[in-house]
Amino acid sequence: MGKLVVLKFADGSFEQGFPVTLQIGEEDERPSTEITAKLPAAVEMPLYYSHWQSSYRRLSNRYRLSADDMQVTNVSITQDCDNIAHILRSHFNTWLRTEEFRPIREKWLEKLLPTDEVRVILQTENSQLQLLPWHLWDLLERNPKAEFALASPTYEKITYKKTRNEKVNILAIVGNSQGIDTEADRALLQQLRDADVSFLVEPQRKELTDYLWGKSWDILFFAGHSSSQGKDGTGRIYLNQTESLTISELRYALRKAVERGLQLAIFNSCDGLGLARDLADLQIPQIIVMREPVPDLVAQEFLKSFLEGFAGGESFYQAVRDSRERLQGLEDKFPCATWLPVICQNLAQVPPTWQEITGKVELQPPEVTPPQSAPPPRFAVALLSSVVMTALVCGLRFFGLLQTSELEAFDQMMRLRPFILHEEPDPRLLVVAIDDDDIDAQRRNGENVNGKSLSDKSLNKLLEKLQQYKPQAIGLDIYRDFKAELPDLTTRLNQTEHLIGICKNSDTATPVKGIAPPPEIPEERLGFSDFIHDPDGVVRRHLLFMNQEPVSSCHATYAFSAQLAFRYLLADKGIQPKLTSQGDLQLGNTIFPGLSSRTGGYQGIDANGGQILLNYRSSQKIAEEVTLTQILSNQVHSSAIKNRIVLIGVVAKGESRDYWATPYENQFDKQMPGVFVQAHMVSQLLSAVLDKRPLLRVWSLWSEVIWIWGWSVVGGVLAVRSLPRLAILVIVSSGVLYVLCFGLLIHGYWVPFVPSALALVGTVSVVLFENSNSRLVLAN
Repeated sequence: MGKLVVLKFADGSFEQGFPVTLQIGEEDERPSTEITAKLPAAVEMPLYYSHWQSSYRRLSNRYRLSADDMQVTNVSITQDCDNIAHILRSHFNTWLRTEEFRPIREKWLEKLLPTDEVRVILQTENSQLQLLPWHLWDLLERNPKAEFALASPTYEKITYKKTRNEKVNILAIVGNSQGIDTEADRALLQQLRDADVSFLVEPQRKELTDYLWGKSWDILFFAGHSSSQGKDGTGRIYLNQTESLTISELRYALRKAVERGLQLAIFNSCDGLGLARDLADLQIPQIIVMREPVPDLVAQEFLKSFLEGFAGGESFYQAVRDSRERLQGLEDKFPCATWLPVICQNLAQVPPTWQEITGKVELQPPEVTPPQSAPPPRFAVALLSSVVMTALVCGLRFFGLLQTSELEAFDQMMRLRPFILHEEPDPRLLVVAIDDDDIDAQRRNGENVNGKSLSDKSLNKLLEKLQQYKPQAIGLDIYRDFKAELPDLTTRLNQTEHLIGICKNSDTATPVKGIAPPPEIPEERLGFSDFIHDPDGVVRRHLLFMNQEPVSSCHATYAFSAQLAFRYLLADKGIQPKLTSQGDLQLGNTIFPGLSSRTGGYQGIDANGGQILLNYRSSQKIAEEVTLTQILSNQVHSSAIKNRIVLIGVVAKGESRDYWATPYENQFDKQMPGVFVQAHMVSQLLSAVLDKRPLLRVWSLWSEVIWIWGWSVVGGVLAVRSLPRLAILVIVSSGVLYVLCFGLLIHGYWVPFVPSALALVGTVSVVLFENSNSRLVLAN
């Protein structure tokens, strides 16, 4: 079965360009492919054709024009006509290779093979577009089984009453033949097998009308003078030496002939496009005309070759193309003879074969088939590519090959978050930051700070001051694995119920024993200070609780930050911690779902203990900050301490290694002191329970796979675009993806950005590669 290609030209002009729609499908079926593009403005194109037309008509061969228009001079300008034809052909194909028209060209190459038998229909009302030499389009020339035809945008399917005949009924009209030889045409028709030919030689108008009404004709043939006249190019045929007719003057008789089964009209005469436009209104299925004045010998050779091929079993379009191209043998004497024959097609009708016209093969009107449910081949390639690319990306992700890049993208979004999400410091927290000046001041006072950042004397004074202002909890984020020297400090550490101390499960020096807690603080008021950092050293996770090693010096079950939050929530709201049946921490109505070994961008991590993602607060400061000196010298108002959680920690770089890389800053000299990381952790717990601030969560595995696949499909859809536009679309789509991922992160969801972007770009690349290979194979 052959292919049907329709090029629809919408309203336009050579000054503004023409919107074009390409449809491709099988014969007798609805189009399976449709794409739109544009032919850009080309004001010079009609001028090139007019120049060629003038050169061609100056050849002055024995054209089948009206007798009054015949030339008697014959100036040899053959070479000039050939040169101008070459120029027209070159500019015409250059126009059809423009970037705006490229999608149609690419779709043609993708869908049509050089071996396909193709009917190419140009559907337009623009007479200048119809005149252009479409048979010279390089895509048509490369396909030896393709031929083009002109069609009107308005058409109608004719339900005809076909009488079965053993022969093809042909009405041959031989009109005014002054100055031309029509005897050869008559001889060719008489030699046809399976044909019953009735000749009308220079008939009167009534005689012709009576013949058209009187019998069922299959083919109407006219030989003689004809022309297209006036601004609208009205077609006129010359019946005899005194009488001529326009097609409209034969309208009723021709319409009756069509209703009775007229399949084909052949006008082997000059300047026939005007005739074709008028005949198209009568819905004649197929028409063959000559676009320009035609020499006698060219008309006769075309008719001979066409009738031999068509009656010999060739398809209608193939017979026309072969016969047209055989005229090249005459172009040494008759330049551009191959340009002349043109098919004009009623788009609702399928051209019959000669055997179908005779009735030896039943001629049935084409059945309309329902739309095909299978996706177009190119979409199928894009869909398959998206599935393969999604599987590949998810495989890379599963083996952890994308973890580093995903974490870097996460950090970048976290750094951008303060520009969009403006959060104030947490008013429930106060940080007492012991800096280098505080340590120097202790030394000047003669206090023992060797190996310590806070002497017993200063710590005792600090706790005494803080207790006076009644904080909800005090967190001592300083290691004290030794006994206090001052009896008052021993008592104060032991009896301050809202004081939380720290210990450490393990460190690099003592990987099992860790760092012991202050001996004076009972175990129920201890919290471990352990942070979980990723391979790049960045703290992105919050460890809430864990089972300690039996031999560890630290037996605290809950984190230091969790213990402080528990004290505050119990005092403020009466909330006590508990574990759900799934082993997750619950505070009031808020559940903190623990991480698994494969969570979001994390693949194969150690997820032991109760770990959650750390949702850092989006502010320059996590809490109000004061120094040790300010507290001890009464420079801090009681309102800054009352009912708050007070964290005591060291920020002096010379005395402490307690500095950590965070998503906000990874450079060594700009890392965050541990006491401030602890403050972020405490704030996260309190804000989630009391302020309903979102925790950072991830989607389920299959939700993430579908999200990645969705963006892969987007890449496949974009790949049908032309390359310059495609690059812009890919950049814009990646930007949209980033904005969506960033917006979801603000609302508490960490969704895959890097895998989705990789799937999008990867699918575009794969589809482009497949398409380029297909075009290369077709071109070869």
